[in-house]
Amino acid sequence: MGLMPSLLHRLITRSPQRLQRDSLELELEDGRRIDVQRVRDPRARRLKLSVDERGARLTLPMRASLVSGDRFLHEHRDWLATQLDRHQLADVALAALEPGHTSALPLRGGTVPLRWLEGRYIRIARDDGGIHVQRPERASEAALRRALRAFYEAEARADVGRWLPAYLPGLPRAPRQLRLKVMSSQWGSLAPDCSLALDLALVLARPSAFEYVLVHELCHLLQANHSPAFWREVERRFPAWREERAYFHQEGRRLKATLRGLIAG
Repeated sequence: MGLMPSLLHRLITRSPQRLQRDSLELELEDGRRIDVQRVRDPRARRLKLSVDERGARLTLPMRASLVSGDRFLHEHRDWLATQLDRHQLADVALAALEPGHTSALPLRGGTVPLRWLEGRYIRIARDDGGIHVQRPERASEAALRRALRAFYEAEARADVGRWLPAYLPGLPRAPRQLRLKVMSSQWGSLAPDCSLALDLALVLARPSAFEYVLVHELCHLLQANHSPAFWREVERRFPAWREERAYFHQEGRRLKATLRGLIAG
């Protein structure tokens, strides 16, 4: 009899629904055939089509039929083709790191001249004349990319170190730590333990946009949401936040793609 309550509980308790993924092929108006990831998401409330660096994705609520999803996809083929073309143009435009040949690197909304030097070990540094990459003749591309990532992280931490002191007096506490990550969609996040994470691609953006993201995340120390009260805190500290948000809508994908091309290959 002792097993009965447990058995009954398993029978009447619904298992949590999980994401269900598959893919389908779609032919665009211009004849291109693309793969679309189809995802059933228990949190979804409506059909949604999106495009990012991983490709096209169709999200369906659990109760939506595949027929309705296919119809929605075909109705938005023109939009999908436009978004895919934008991503392809960004990929073509980004400069890969070519040892000995790359002549400039993106940094803080512009490009900085790059000079290659021979040395006993890999070292990337910047001075008034630009960025200098010292490397042994047999240095691997992977080692160079790791060094470039470390260089960008150091530059980003220097920026945060300049801006942060001005904002700390109006906060209940300082962030516990700062992590710089390569993020697929977000630009920053604040964990419950007050650890701050920022997208490394921010160091490629114009400085005012980078500073806005920092302020945005710091304001979550005051309001852990995106309520009107939160945006009032942002407005008080960074009145030009709307312009910077528009900048990311226009340039964000290119910045993220550029960073991936340089440090991930």
